[in-house]
Amino acid sequence: GVCGVYAAIMWLVRINPVRLFGLQVPTKQSMPESTAEDIAKTVPLGFCSAAAHACTVFALGGDPLFGQIVKSGEPVLSALVNTVFYNKPPSTNKILCLPIIVGGVAFASLKKIDGAYALKFDQTALVFGMLANTFAAFKGSENKKLMSDKKVAERFGGVGNQFAITQIIAFFLCLPVMFGTESAMFSTFTSKLATDTDLQINLFLSGLCFYLYNELATMTLKVTGPVTASVANTAKRVIVMVYMAAITGKSLTDEQKIGAGIAISGVLLYSVIDDLLKPKKETTTTTTETKKTQ
Repeated sequence: GVCGVYAAIMWLVRINPVRLFGLQVPTKQSMPESTAEDIAKTVPLGFCSAAAHACTVFALGGDPLFGQIVKSGEPVLSALVNTVFYNKPPSTNKILCLPIIVGGVAFASLKKIDGAYALKFDQTALVFGMLANTFAAFKGSENKKLMSDKKVAERFGGVGNQFAITQIIAFFLCLPVMFGTESAMFSTFTSKLATDTDLQINLFLSGLCFYLYNELATMTLKVTGPVTASVANTAKRVIVMVYMAAITGKSLTDEQKIGAGIAISGVLLYSVIDDLLKPKKETTTTTTETKKTQ
């Protein structure tokens, strides 16, 4: 809800202040000129966005730290989804990186019991973390497909407007999930929201940070390219896990530290492997011209 209100305010004032975080001048953001057909095309993206966010919340409701480790395995589901549903398989080099990521998450699931290792993990964090990764993969592909339609993109008037509309759609799609899982607590929530200042502030900041983070991530990708953005996202995962360990007071086990390190390293390698192994351009043209000169 906070995301939708924030988007509406930006349309009213016609200014998007997000560039201030990059020490740049704010840009204008007018109302999109989207048609009903454009909105209909955005619904699948909104659904995937809502599902990915809801599943992430449920995953972190289990074991937050292990949920973050599972979330680091997103490229595995992304490769599978893009191969099966969009006919866009990753390169062979990237496929070879996937076992490293899976192995890291699996190692983080190990726990020493009576001198022997056994798989022991929070089932809620694992199941919903994997579902979140799957929907996030669909969201990325649907987002790219929508932006590739030049007429739709032109009517949206920019990535910021597309993201805003996506979040508004996602909000309404999340309402049935909210009432279906926590309807019994809704009256308690509304009464606390009306009187608890800390809840009001935290709810506002949570929604605002979620919106700004996603918009800044899109801007970073546009300015720096996918490799730098992927490296930054990998670093973010480490920072989040360290921060959550400090806040929750729950330290990572040795197995989780090693497993998370392996999985995150695998993600980083997955992000840059094609660029690292990209064949150098042959200079046959230059050589030929040199011979002619001689």
